[in-house]
Amino acid sequence: MSFRFTSLVAALAGGLLLGAPAAAQQRTKPTALTPAFRTWAATPPLGWNSWDCYGPTVTEAETKANADYMARYLRPFGWEYVVVDIRWYVGNDTAHGYNEENPDWNLDQYGRFVPAPNRFPSAAGGQGFKPLADYLHSKGLKFGIHIMRGVPVQAVLRQLPIKGTQLTAADIYSKEGQCQWLRDMYTVVADRPGAQEYYNSLFELYASWGLDFVKVDDLSEPYHAAEIELIRKAIDRTGRPIVLSMSPGETPIANAPHAQQHANMWRTVGDFWDSWDQLKEHFAVCQRWAPYSRPGNWPDADMLPLGRLGIRAERGDDRMTRFTRDEQRTLMTLWSMARSPLMFGGDLPSNDPFTLSLLTNRAVLQVNQRSTGGRQLWRRGDLVAWTAHDPASGDQYLALFNAQDQQPAPASAAAWRSEPITRQHPQQEVNVQLNGAKKLYLVVRDGGDGSAWDHADWLNPQMHRGTEALPLSGLTWQQATAGWGKVSPGKSVSGGPLRVGEQTYVDGIGTHASSIIEYDVPAGCTRFTATVGLDRAAAGQNTGGTFQALVFTQNPMLPPPADSVRISVALQELGLLAGTTATDLWSGQSAVVKGAELAPYVRRHGAVLYRLSAPKSAPRKTPVTGAKL
Repeated sequence: MSFRFTSLVAALAGGLLLGAPAAAQQRTKPTALTPAFRTWAATPPLGWNSWDCYGPTVTEAETKANADYMARYLRPFGWEYVVVDIRWYVGNDTAHGYNEENPDWNLDQYGRFVPAPNRFPSAAGGQGFKPLADYLHSKGLKFGIHIMRGVPVQAVLRQLPIKGTQLTAADIYSKEGQCQWLRDMYTVVADRPGAQEYYNSLFELYASWGLDFVKVDDLSEPYHAAEIELIRKAIDRTGRPIVLSMSPGETPIANAPHAQQHANMWRTVGDFWDSWDQLKEHFAVCQRWAPYSRPGNWPDADMLPLGRLGIRAERGDDRMTRFTRDEQRTLMTLWSMARSPLMFGGDLPSNDPFTLSLLTNRAVLQVNQRSTGGRQLWRRGDLVAWTAHDPASGDQYLALFNAQDQQPAPASAAAWRSEPITRQHPQQEVNVQLNGAKKLYLVVRDGGDGSAWDHADWLNPQMHRGTEALPLSGLTWQQATAGWGKVSPGKSVSGGPLRVGEQTYVDGIGTHASSIIEYDVPAGCTRFTATVGLDRAAAGQNTGGTFQALVFTQNPMLPPPADSVRISVALQELGLLAGTTATDLWSGQSAVVKGAELAPYVRRHGAVLYRLSAPKSAPRKTPVTGAKL
């Protein structure tokens, strides 16, 4: 291919501009075939959520600081939602985990949680979130909150009344189906008298605050159809356009039609963090969910763990995202081609110029907001192509991804390997003869169940020299990687105690698949022993949590692939001809494609995103579906 760059575009204008902020755009009118709620999120919502940086501890001052930043720097590009995530009703919640020992609950007389006034001072005196919502609205922004599915356990225990009825919370609850990872709520039994009235009162309160967005957790995986329908009716009854986001995921794809009928967005994965392994999984996830994306209904690939994360998050440490710049562009490109909602998770005031540039690239945001027909064109191993269309101009978008990795050595090359470690079989004993090895590698690999809850613990790990035992806690590893979080001596990767089965351990290492911990073997050591197990932080989840543990005495990875790979796409496959103009939406550079193919070099873990414009004098051809190169 001849790919001669003809210009460097400093600012993209005309058809590449998003125009007015979404908050100021006219809403699509509902029709008999389009429920009103689908017009409330005619394009994927763009916003900020407090979870990735503040976990369950965000304050009013921090929320306003992020809102101020959004209003100043991001609102002109369409960003508008500010969402206060989990447990805003607990006055003494804790970072890096939930306070479930002595939470300071805040409920009103009808058993509805209200904001903790020590964290949200403007909520004092029964004002709830209305003053904060008013503040955001005054800046042209929209306000959202996170809630848990169900009725508060405290409301049931106190037999608090359901507004407008003679019933109490104790009349509508069931312990069956209670969330396993946070036990604040009981299930609402949908067909009991008072169930609809409870949800009605809840959203009546939220509407009075001026709520624009609600993220309902523990709703879509497992899928609670009956409570989803109660929530839909309750929101519609208020007359206020409150966008409904269902969490977590993966939402069962068999329930996709039901989700489309009741929600604006629903999660397609569990919690997504700054892990390349998790990002790579999204290629298959986004392909699977692309057919269910339409105006008002958006499969949600989860938040953008970019910028400064983990300040007081549920898990992880205070850090800038662990994603490389190439990986960050890959994330933004894939989310945009798949038209996922974009909810930024980092602390906005801490943004550096590069992070801000990701969020204010008008051309890339237009793909997310206005493209149609986004789909995977093909996947060849770990080289992936996506395509979409611009309905206004007829131009095409083409995204090319290089997801190649350094490949692991086969498990058969390990000195020891476990059977699958699961919740049913949570631990195994390790005893390895080192046979003169100079290196020891402790490896954890994903069990292949689609769950990211692969929290692994190496317990009482020791190298033996004659009768002497050398705990690994007394040695320094050469390097350590984890697929999520960071390798943690003396505690689980989630920051809690090392707990496997019913036992708590003092000596050990917490990690998460995929993980490699490398040690030099001290002279004279001939044997390695340990117990490896699934940490209770994962075993307590509703689903998943499986991995394989391996011990290597040689490098557990094969030689790495090239840093860049040339990815070729025939123009005929896209229905285009030579003379097509390709504009790189990340750099702004344009070039005329002289030959029959577009074949850029793409960095490992990186992406390129093009807008392809046919020659003005040339008719467009029908793309060749499934064409082979």
